[in-house]
Amino acid sequence: MKNYLVLIGLLLASSSVAKDYKVVSPDGKIKVTVNDRQQLRWQIDHEQTCVLMSSAMGFDGKVKKVKKGKVSQTIPTPFYKKASVKDEYNLLTLKLQDFDLEVRAYNIGAAYRFVYRGNHPIDINKESSEFRFSDDYQAFVPYVNDNRGGERYCYSFESYYDEQRLSQMFPDSIAITPLAVCLPGGKKAVVMETGVENYPGMFLKKGQGHTLVTEFASVPLEEKIGGFDRLNLVPTKRAPYIARLEGPQALPWRIVLVTEEDSQLLNCDMGQLLAPQCRLKDVSWIKPGKVAWDWWNNWNLTGVPFHAGVNTDTYKYYIDFAKKYNLEYVIIDEGWSGRESLMEDLNPDIDVPAVLEYAHKQGVRIILWASWRSLLNDTEKVMKHYADLGVCGFKVDFFDRDDQRVIRSSYEIAAMAAKYHLLVDYHGLKPSGIQRAYPNVVNFEGVKGLENSKWEPRTANGPLHDQPRYDCTIPYLRALPGPMDYTPGAMLNATKGNFFGNNNNPMSQGTRVHQMAMYTLFEAPLQMMADSPSKYLQNPECAAFIASIPTTFDETVVLGGEMGEWLALARRKGNTWYVAAMNNWTSRDLQLNLSFLSGRKALVFADGVNADREATDWQSHEMTIDGNPVNIHLAPAGGWTAIVE
Repeated sequence: MKNYLVLIGLLLASSSVAKDYKVVSPDGKIKVTVNDRQQLRWQIDHEQTCVLMSSAMGFDGKVKKVKKGKVSQTIPTPFYKKASVKDEYNLLTLKLQDFDLEVRAYNIGAAYRFVYRGNHPIDINKESSEFRFSDDYQAFVPYVNDNRGGERYCYSFESYYDEQRLSQMFPDSIAITPLAVCLPGGKKAVVMETGVENYPGMFLKKGQGHTLVTEFASVPLEEKIGGFDRLNLVPTKRAPYIARLEGPQALPWRIVLVTEEDSQLLNCDMGQLLAPQCRLKDVSWIKPGKVAWDWWNNWNLTGVPFHAGVNTDTYKYYIDFAKKYNLEYVIIDEGWSGRESLMEDLNPDIDVPAVLEYAHKQGVRIILWASWRSLLNDTEKVMKHYADLGVCGFKVDFFDRDDQRVIRSSYEIAAMAAKYHLLVDYHGLKPSGIQRAYPNVVNFEGVKGLENSKWEPRTANGPLHDQPRYDCTIPYLRALPGPMDYTPGAMLNATKGNFFGNNNNPMSQGTRVHQMAMYTLFEAPLQMMADSPSKYLQNPECAAFIASIPTTFDETVVLGGEMGEWLALARRKGNTWYVAAMNNWTSRDLQLNLSFLSGRKALVFADGVNADREATDWQSHEMTIDGNPVNIHLAPAGGWTAIVE
């Protein structure tokens, strides 16, 4: 019989004298203090600002041995917003009974994790981490809502941000991460995690005073089919523990980023630096790229001699469109397979082998949709079968949980997919480090993307949700742990007064160039062109511009921004630069410092003169960049974007 122990019992075994242990960031601005007087706690200060008051680190214990160190190295990141990242930090390692506590101080923030060193299995009953702030600060809180089957932790990880003070947080609600807290002097503290493997994801909720406390989904013991359209596995019984460890294992990193300016978050690499190292010896077969996508545009084709839908002729048309614009992929989304199987009861209207053969002749690759639940049945058999047919990946949908079972499964699916050289795009799951361990995980949803415009309610004052403000928030927060499958590219665009939700002929909030700018601003190694081929063919200049923007980059330069208000970035791929800016509903005139591109020619797309009235209005021109600032005007929920050769 296995000897399952409780973690707290393990950590209380030592009785060494309590004291403070300190580690400082390389630039000297961030100071982290750890003590074990009554329980393990940490405190973070940034120069004269108290970022985090003494806060519980989740588990109790006494320190037996202390080790300090420095690390400065460069890590290659071939599927990212830059070709490599600088990993530089000071390290404090505290040896406990059966655990090590690792604490790192970076110039951009601080992080800690526990590493279990024991060889016997243990149960983690709970992790009582907290983040205590010194005042009632304003925060950007992404609450959990729309639970699947009424289960508290069964959720798609798509949240708008409630901007409220810590004291105003709803005590009965939990939030996902990253979550931002506005500190004095324009500083921000962002609570997040990464390195989540064989362990549940972290939720945050209101604690006493101005404190955030953690909550975790327990291990599911029983599940039933249910949730949205019966696509979920909904837990009906959970264990009294949140994780069961079979042997040595690192627990997730608990991170607090600290910025002096919001724009620092736009080029923050902490999600990469603290993720597990790549486990694939050969990554040459992994090809980022763009996707002609069917579902958002509801298979709406015009001027074709066949009835459009989930059928062979429609997908051959999508493949022809992809070839015309040099898109690497086409997705065959929901509707091609059986309800309960990816191998049986397939849709007779679509001949998948014939579509695959046609795509191969056109030099286009095919990705298939699958629910997580259906892919659990004979995972290897399914992946081998479709890989042998020529499929290059799966969009795995409706995870909608991140308890230990689901996180473990996400790693198992990624490893199996890699075995057969298949990409995976995870929906209903937020990134938490797996994308570095298995870079064939090329994207995640976990974002209130363009699909939400299809059913967005309208009020007397316009759309219920302020999507453009959200668009200008997620690059600062949601993008921190990893890429996001927002699925941009709407060609039907609307002002606040003209917008309404329409499932069959959807539109976007904001201008045409607001959508176009997303292809440079949003990180997504696998990036969708969400509108229909027909609409892109009616707008060939916009389509060609979007199609020419790469999905990974060699360098990123931040040009400015304010969370929720606006942002501007420049990214380099090879010798070509891609520049973009966008804003919320407040129009803006900005000056972009592009002097580092002086002498180069740029193809520019900007909001048209009448974009404030007709959001599809745009203008294009060529210019030569000189040493002077580039003046740009952004209409309400507008955009500006350029390709600089």
